[in-house]
Amino acid sequence: MTIGHPERQYLDLLRLVLERGDERLDRTGVGTRSVFGAMVRFDLSAGTVPILTTKRVYWKTAVKEMLWFLTGGTNIKELLRENVRIWTDWPLAKYRVETGETISDKEFERRILEVDGFAEKWGELGPVYRKQWRRWLGTDGREHDQIAQLITTLKTNPASRRMLFHGWNVPELSSMALPPCHMVYQYHVTSDGRLNCLLFQRSVDLLLGAPFNFVGATALQLMMAQQADLRPGELIWVAGDAHLYLNHLDQAREQISREPRPLPSMKLVRKASSIDDYRIDDFEVEGYDPHPPIHADVAV
Repeated sequence: MTIGHPERQYLDLLRLVLERGDERLDRTGVGTRSVFGAMVRFDLSAGTVPILTTKRVYWKTAVKEMLWFLTGGTNIKELLRENVRIWTDWPLAKYRVETGETISDKEFERRILEVDGFAEKWGELGPVYRKQWRRWLGTDGREHDQIAQLITTLKTNPASRRMLFHGWNVPELSSMALPPCHMVYQYHVTSDGRLNCLLFQRSVDLLLGAPFNFVGATALQLMMAQQADLRPGELIWVAGDAHLYLNHLDQAREQISREPRPLPSMKLVRKASSIDDYRIDDFEVEGYDPHPPIHADVAV
């Protein structure tokens, strides 16, 4: 099952970075090994999806994050209620710097969920992805819902070459906990009704970030296709700075030593009334039999 296996593209990219990547310091202080410019392609038309098999990917967490993006909010409290902790590190780091308190992540998350007013003060991420996608503030003071407009265009003018949304709002970048990494999603409808997506990611943590980005983009593509009465087509993922942190190199070597297994399938079990009506229980994954997880620290 490994000849021509779609996951080989990702493993080959890991190998390329390990063997030929440019090593340098980065803003986190951890250091990276990177290449500039990469592409992988996944065909979703037969139902299989890029949930990597050479390590366990917690796909429900990635889908929950995408559903959170679609709500347009900017506080981690909503994520923590869903037991998703992947955004905690950034507000926690800010809290530690500003208060001097050496608080644990678990205690910080408990306060976000249980202490009145704590989430409002310390759980905000600023105008990150979700705000830009759903509530981009124009110079005229009006908010623009890029997602809603995209779905309308998919339904009414599927031959358009302007079907995209992005999060790189220059005036608001300095207010964001983390500027958008997966920053531009462009869509394309074929003459036979397949919805393709090209995702441009300016910066990607290949070990921890890319596997989640593949799943999140896939989930969004399935929702978009369903809302516009289209079929999923191809997901094309393009990276600018594709890197491995220097404390992830051994883990990457472990992953590329493993043989890919058959990719699982993902489907939506109901048609939601709108893009805002999807829930995690609407996603069903079958045939997922991955290798064990590979643990690594997030660089903040």
